Amino acid sequence: MSDSASKPRKPPRSTHWFGGTGKDAFIHRSWMRNQGLDDRAFDGRPIIGICNSGSDLVPCNAHFKGLADKVREGILQAGGVPLEFSMMPLGETNLRPTAMLFRNLAAMEVEETLRANPLDGVVLMAGCDKTTPALLMGAASVDMPALLLSGGPMLNGRYRGQTLGSGTHVWKFSEAVRGGQMSSAEFSAAESCMSRSAGHCMTMGTASTMACMAEALGIALPGNAALPAVDARRHTLAREAGRRIVELVREDVRPRNILTREAFENAIRVNAAIGGSTNAVIHLLAIAGRLGVPLTLADWDRLGRDVPTLVDLLPAGRFLMEEFCYAGGLPVVMRRLAEAGLLHEQAPSVAGGAIGPHVTQAECFDDEVIRPLSNPLVAQGGIAVLRGNLAPGGALIKVSAASPALLSHRGQAVVFENVEDYKARIDDPELPVSADSVLVLKNCGPKGYPGMAEVGNMGLPAKLLAQGVTDMVRLSDARMSGTAYGTVLLHAAPEAAAGGPLALVRDGDWIRLDVATRSLELEVDAAELARRHADWQAPPKPVSGWARLYVDHVMQADSGADMDFLVGCRGDAVARESH
Repeated sequence: MSDSASKPRKPPRSTHWFGGTGKDAFIHRSWMRNQGLDDRAFDGRPIIGICNSGSDLVPCNAHFKGLADKVREGILQAGGVPLEFSMMPLGETNLRPTAMLFRNLAAMEVEETLRANPLDGVVLMAGCDKTTPALLMGAASVDMPALLLSGGPMLNGRYRGQTLGSGTHVWKFSEAVRGGQMSSAEFSAAESCMSRSAGHCMTMGTASTMACMAEALGIALPGNAALPAVDARRHTLAREAGRRIVELVREDVRPRNILTREAFENAIRVNAAIGGSTNAVIHLLAIAGRLGVPLTLADWDRLGRDVPTLVDLLPAGRFLMEEFCYAGGLPVVMRRLAEAGLLHEQAPSVAGGAIGPHVTQAECFDDEVIRPLSNPLVAQGGIAVLRGNLAPGGALIKVSAASPALLSHRGQAVVFENVEDYKARIDDPELPVSADSVLVLKNCGPKGYPGMAEVGNMGLPAKLLAQGVTDMVRLSDARMSGTAYGTVLLHAAPEAAAGGPLALVRDGDWIRLDVATRSLELEVDAAELARRHADWQAPPKPVSGWARLYVDHVMQADSGADMDFLVGCRGDAVARESH
């Protein structure tokens, strides 16, 4: 008998609402009965929330109703009571000015919904980029038994005999139109060919990366990341998630038991091996902060630096999530890392026990898609953390998506004060820019945009595209879509809007980048920078509403861009009963 089985079970948390014979219990039970619940729903069996982030406003998650029904079936099969609820629509594709502005708000909504209601555990249904971190952040702060279920990637896009990757081919085709290599009619024809099934981006963008992160962290079941949204096995996994969350409640397994320091180290190494999105950095830092797990940018650089990129997927490679699934999915990647001594096999899993036994039997069916350690896509993958007088708090570059020739570079700055300035001038034939220039974009960080939009992968000047230039060094305090590519330096901290050094860069300044030594330097002497800083003025703040609260309290990118008052685990206790 296991230790958990030998311990006397505590009454479920929901009995504080539904247990007993008093007035409050009468009220709670009576109102819930109007949904057809009977006495058995209130006899002490686990009440399980289904947190559904699906919405017609979030195309990546619009198919969640059918998936939630399978979760419900699993909960019922295991003897639980399912109660489904929704969260604010949080989709990267439609939400303006950027979904990242609302990640912390959604996390706060999830946290307060879980804590304030008669729930014993929750299945978190996530898909589009920010839904995964928002749900995990909220659940971590409550520390209620939780399990994450991803909605799955779309099927491959197909256009005129070629495979299309969501996002990645948008950037490629858009640049081709601007450079004169593709007609507007061809660009329009490709539109309906990219997103041809339910699901999130099928490239290794942020959505797929975060689904992989959840699986690597052990907070999602094995196989969660890669199964396509329309694959029947995704429904099977959803039903199993429903059954498993009931068991987690009975075993009293909480996020703090799963999301350990070792789990985060596994996720960082997995991110390097899959060529994952830079957005994973900011999200995992925020999740760790909710649990009090120490995690820094230095950990990302140290742990991921020598990990080879094994997964040959767009935007860094050739294939898409369908091929990744058919090749064996994330368990194969984790097995290969384990064989190289790069995985904490004893880290826990919501599947039960240690994560090692759940991946050591994984079998690879295509060594082109998931490469062996002896033949990596990139020998040293990972996300490099750069520091210097331009980014004392750190800046990031996704090495696997960059041009090797630009990883050591010196060039003069071409500066854009904000996105509007960039859009107004980037295609000006008179713009003083060459292929050796460094494009610098300011005021797009957490406070500056606000919300830190995915505008860091700036399109190149049209006149250079026409000359055949395909990549340049680009630097900003913004983020980049996980589906994008290029030699792009991101998340510069402190950001320009907070008075960071980026705010002081001027046209013509020399910038030196050297990824090998992790350095990013502005070749301007300290005295001149001090003079510039004395003349600098902070941009105006939003007048009111969430944006004002956000700007007043958001932390910098190197701390996860969470709100300073949301960091930490507050637990599942409700301070005061209703009367």
